[in-house]
Amino acid sequence: MNKITMMMSVSLDGYFEGPEAALDWHLVDEEVHQEFNDVLRPMAMYLEGRVVYELMEEFWPTADQDPDSGPEMVEYAGIYRGMPKVVYSRTMAEASLGPNSTLVRDVVPAEVEALKAGASGDLSVGGADLAATFFRLGLIDEVRLYVHPVVLGAGRRLFPDDLRLDLTLVESRRFGNGVVLLRYDCR
Repeated sequence: MNKITMMMSVSLDGYFEGPEAALDWHLVDEEVHQEFNDVLRPMAMYLEGRVVYELMEEFWPTADQDPDSGPEMVEYAGIYRGMPKVVYSRTMAEASLGPNSTLVRDVVPAEVEALKAGASGDLSVGGADLAATFFRLGLIDEVRLYVHPVVLGAGRRLFPDDLRLDLTLVESRRFGNGVVLLRYDCR
C-alpha cells in the first residue's frame, strides 16, 4: 500500500524556518542531501503547497546547470524535474505552473486517497500549512523529521499548537554533521 510521507527539516526547538523565513541554518551536506535523494527518488508524486512549490521552482529545474552544484544537487535536479507535482493553492494561476504540475484548489480527502491508491509509489507532502491540513484530515502515514542541531528561538513552528499526533518511532539515524533523522509511523 502506498503511503503519504511528510519530510521536513526542523531546528531542535521545533521550527521549520527561522525569523523572516530564514533557512540558512539547514545543515545539508553531501550525506544528508544523498539521504533526501534516496528517499525522494522512488516517490511517485510530490504534493506541495504554493509556497514550497514556488521556492522549489525558483531553483531546482536548472540547479544542475550551475557549475558549483555538487553531484547530489545535480542528481536531485533531475529527480525534481521528472517528478509529477500536485500543487494545492487557492490563489495561484494555473498558467504559472511548470511542467509535470497540476493545480488543485482544495484538499479533498477522497481525491487524495485516490491519488495515493493509483500512484506507482509513495507520495511526499511538502509545506507546513499543507501538512497541517493533511494531518488534521488523517492523510499522512509517515513523518520524517531531520532535526538540525541548532536552537533558533523564533520563527515558524512545524506543528500548530492545536494539533495532537500520536506517533510511533520506527527509525532514528545520526548523520556525520549532527543532523538526526526521526522517522515516525502515523497509523
